[in-house]
Amino acid sequence: MQSFSLGPILYYGDDALSQLSRCRARSVLVVTDSFFDRSGLARQVAGRIPGADVTIFSQVTPDPSVELVARGAEVLDRLQPEALLALGGGSPIDCAKAMVYTADRRPLFIAVPTTSGTGSEVTRFSIVSHGGVKHPLIDETLRPDWAILDPGLLQGLPPALVADAGMDTVTHCLEALAADGASPLTDGLALEALALCVALLPRSYRGETAVRGRLHLAATMAGLAFDHAGLGLCHALAHALGGRFHVAHGRLGGVLLPAVVAFNGAARPERYRAAAKAAGVSGTADSLLVRGLAAALERLRAALGLPATLAEAGIDPGALEAALDSLVEAALADPCLAANPRPAGPEDLRALLRRAAR
Repeated sequence: MQSFSLGPILYYGDDALSQLSRCRARSVLVVTDSFFDRSGLARQVAGRIPGADVTIFSQVTPDPSVELVARGAEVLDRLQPEALLALGGGSPIDCAKAMVYTADRRPLFIAVPTTSGTGSEVTRFSIVSHGGVKHPLIDETLRPDWAILDPGLLQGLPPALVADAGMDTVTHCLEALAADGASPLTDGLALEALALCVALLPRSYRGETAVRGRLHLAATMAGLAFDHAGLGLCHALAHALGGRFHVAHGRLGGVLLPAVVAFNGAARPERYRAAAKAAGVSGTADSLLVRGLAAALERLRAALGLPATLAEAGIDPGALEAALDSLVEAALADPCLAANPRPAGPEDLRALLRRAAR
């Protein structure tokens, strides 16, 4: 038997932020970063909640640490707001999730993503960093109550952020499709999101803002898919590398994903049959479809200006080799690895990291 939680109420499309006027909270704590605080957007968004007393916690930085979460949780417990609003990319939403996890009283939890990649607005995952390692926190209570997808927040995204976040979505699609927990429901979400990404990401990267609302929804669909199906080897390795070298998560996924698809496809090619066709790859033999899918991912990566190797992503090969044992240890301990369709041992992980190095 399998299950599928319908999760948060999702509001999406033009002026989705107007739904905040339905919120009756008298006090709201906004969790965001310094950019949205300085720009005034955090207060502007929270101001759509009628008559609410607004406090802004804007200390969030990329890869939120356990220490940052503890500071935010202290503010949350002291203020006891009726609503918690997370505004930004994956880091503010993940930080707010971890704060809610530790809270004595859960407020109404609203997520407003400003990038299209993590899917964190609908998942039970939060990623926090400690001691140079990214740790996935997984719990049903981490899902927000409302998720608001407004394309008006995406118009000024720089190309590099479109690329990094978009490749994160692609990685979520491919890992969910291959994961041991995949189901017809998760497959449908992941395949549609993958097809949208392949068709629209290069256009968004080139500045075509009209397609960004559809990509925003695709990221959420991919989030729903992996939240129920699981992830896999690519995320386990990316978490280990990101915690150590602080490279953008989607960028690492773009480097690792073609090799991970080839690795898994060697044992379970049927897991990628529909994915290859959704990515525009034709053919009948499973082995050819897997190779074609890996090649299509490499072409998409190039079209988005993303690095092809870890060295190009800024990780020195010597530093990678020196850290290899600790990276493998972290990846093996990562819960995402459990859903990978092919068992992967220490030597497999070392080989994949060395293959991606340069």
